[in-house]
Amino acid sequence: MPQKQGVLPEADRLGVLIASVLLTYALTRLVQSPQLIVTLDLPGFYFAYPLSLSTAMTLLAAGLTATGMDWFLRGHPGLGKRSTIEHWMLPTLTTLVIGAPLALLSDGLAWGVGFGIGAILLAGVFLAEYVVVEPAAPHYALARAGLTALSYALFLILAAALRFAAIRMFLLVPAIFISAGLISLRILHLDGVKRWDFPWAVGIGLICAQLGAGLHYWPITPIQFGLALIGPLYALTSLSASLTENVPFNRAAVGPGVLLALVWGAAAFLR
Repeated sequence: MPQKQGVLPEADRLGVLIASVLLTYALTRLVQSPQLIVTLDLPGFYFAYPLSLSTAMTLLAAGLTATGMDWFLRGHPGLGKRSTIEHWMLPTLTTLVIGAPLALLSDGLAWGVGFGIGAILLAGVFLAEYVVVEPAAPHYALARAGLTALSYALFLILAAALRFAAIRMFLLVPAIFISAGLISLRILHLDGVKRWDFPWAVGIGLICAQLGAGLHYWPITPIQFGLALIGPLYALTSLSASLTENVPFNRAAVGPGVLLALVWGAAAFLR
């Protein structure tokens, strides 16, 4: 398929990448295997984590996504010899997030719907990452907005899924820290400037992780838990972007502060 201004990817590459990732999810429903419980017993601390085929296949899907994105993006005429690492982050996180709820859903219509939605999300993030390789691309602004919105949606889904699964806090905290940090890092890098805001990303990840730890024992629903965490993530990321553009703090904090209040208000009353 001929490319238009170097923006449209090769359909064959995109199809192979999506099919490879989705196949790993499908195999978890076709092959049954017993769980392996990993335990660690220390004075005052007992660690137990169940490992299953679903866990292994989700990790395999993430690995396929990371390596597959490099292969997929090498077909972009504007990439040159640049590294593709920055374009692995959201697709790999998307794969991990999709795997979490799919592992919780039972066989049947619900799993099929989740599988279809996952395929759409993967196609969207792959295409968007391909477009943003070249900031001068005609649809760069649309792709950037789509990646930003998808990033926040993924974090909300992940936080709600972790809460629904009643995961223990020593696993919950690092999961929130890593996902929040990576999402904020990628969003802040999408401004087109060759700069990585690692201090902001680490700080945002720590704040979200601390809030997650504090809310772990609260009697709230998964959607309340997700909203309570996505509010600070969005507010702090937006504040960082504004301050980077030399917007005065008083002005930069108004929008994020209002949104944070609205999201937390919704989380307080939503059941």
